[in-house]
Amino acid sequence: MNDLLDILGSIPWWAWVLIFLVLVTIKDIFFSKEHIIKHNFPVVGHLRYFLESIGPELRQYIVASDREELPFNRNERGWIYASAKNENNYESFGTDEDIYRTNYIFINNSMLAYKLEKSHPNFEHPYFIACAKVMGSFNKTRRPYRPTSIINVSAISFGSLYAKAVESLNKGCLLANAYHNTGKGGLSPYHKMGADVVFHFGTGYFGVRGDDGNFSMDKLLKLVKENPQVRAIEVKLSQGAKPGKGGVLPASKITQEIAEIRHVPLGKDILSPPTHSAFINVAEMVDFIEEIAEATGLPVGIKSAIGHLKQWEELAQIMKETNRGPDFITVDGGEGGTGAAPPSFADHVSLPFINAFTNLYNVFLKQGITERIVFIASGKLGFPDKAAMALAMGADCINVAREAMISIGCIQAQACHNNTCPTGITTHNRWLQAGINVKDKADRVNFYFTKFKKELLEITPACGYEHPSQFTMDDVDINLSDKNITKTLASTFKYQKTRVPFTSVQAHMDCPYLGGTYSKGKEVKTKEAETEETSVYNTN
Repeated sequence: MNDLLDILGSIPWWAWVLIFLVLVTIKDIFFSKEHIIKHNFPVVGHLRYFLESIGPELRQYIVASDREELPFNRNERGWIYASAKNENNYESFGTDEDIYRTNYIFINNSMLAYKLEKSHPNFEHPYFIACAKVMGSFNKTRRPYRPTSIINVSAISFGSLYAKAVESLNKGCLLANAYHNTGKGGLSPYHKMGADVVFHFGTGYFGVRGDDGNFSMDKLLKLVKENPQVRAIEVKLSQGAKPGKGGVLPASKITQEIAEIRHVPLGKDILSPPTHSAFINVAEMVDFIEEIAEATGLPVGIKSAIGHLKQWEELAQIMKETNRGPDFITVDGGEGGTGAAPPSFADHVSLPFINAFTNLYNVFLKQGITERIVFIASGKLGFPDKAAMALAMGADCINVAREAMISIGCIQAQACHNNTCPTGITTHNRWLQAGINVKDKADRVNFYFTKFKKELLEITPACGYEHPSQFTMDDVDINLSDKNITKTLASTFKYQKTRVPFTSVQAHMDCPYLGGTYSKGKEVKTKEAETEETSVYNTN
């Protein structure tokens, strides 16, 4: 035995390398049945598959320019990272954007900016932007709700994100006075860290699911009664990533905790069907919404990607004639993407936000009922300029999902669906999750929202307004691909949004239906972003 070890020890390292390569060559030529490249080019062929596997990383860090990477380019991610870390998020030496490309937007500033007196509420509360409308005010809901923040966390379910990530987002929303949408995975303990919550459910009815897999009103009533932080309920019809497609939660991913939260059995694949079992047409959907609103006393809304408009026209007609229907509508652009989806769905099914929203808003505008509805916009809008555009089009609030994930450390590895997220945000791997410091990440969510609101509050008076809800379709120009190089949104999409019933920021702060910590009669002492300016509105 010792002689054998001596012989092996005398073999030089290069010989071991040669032996290894010979063995790999034999395996590739005689035993590789799946890969032609490995068979025809043994050893070297492995390099091709390795480079292919790290293609996204190569493009992200080496090949792609700062403005061309998708879904979020390096400059966009850099702005979110810097904002979330409370660092300088400015840029110098002018824009490096291609300002002549199609769909590029220009915000029309006023010759004289809106002047705020020192007595204005935003001097004392420089990051306060509440929604201009109240959810449930028209239908006289027993518990109307005005979102305290104009930017909030969109529907990302527990199970898509895991414990520390969800907890970080909820605590960050508390600091920023924003609401946190649960997503379709049910209300987890990590959604209960103090922030206002919009409870969201889809066709699987997770969290409010009976033993037969159908919707249970008793479970919803119990959930609302035990969790007063639930301020509104959202029924998902579809999402931008995969509208009209169901999904399967594999048994291997269902932990005991997930099973209890979603009210599903262990050891069995769980189906989210493409359609609801609680209703089959628009009229029945309105009845379902009204039943929930009456039983819970909360505002009830719907979330959907947009394609055909016929059923939306039917909904608008019913709402006009009966004064019944959703209190809010969340419009999810086809570019939305926290949910894993087949490329055919993610790339081609449903309209992108700007087309989707203008089409939908026009449907309700023609019926003269836009003032009844709080319109929530979603789909890569987590930047002040894009938010200003959405608000000019008629949106009242902005929901962000991937941008919120980036604020807590997402690096756009696009491995969400593989359970191998390197930052631990979309994996239940405890080792990978261990790197998430909840307190630090909650602060980062707060700073991102704070910087977002700060810039939006700077753009607003630059355009001559006190509140972003006052933006109109004439305040934003958009590049077109025809000879009329740029036109206003009003000229392009042929409508003007309904005037939002805004009176003053002070009136918002006095609103009895205001959400967040303001609804409790006190303002939380948050760690606000420290910038070179002491206030959003510099008094110098």
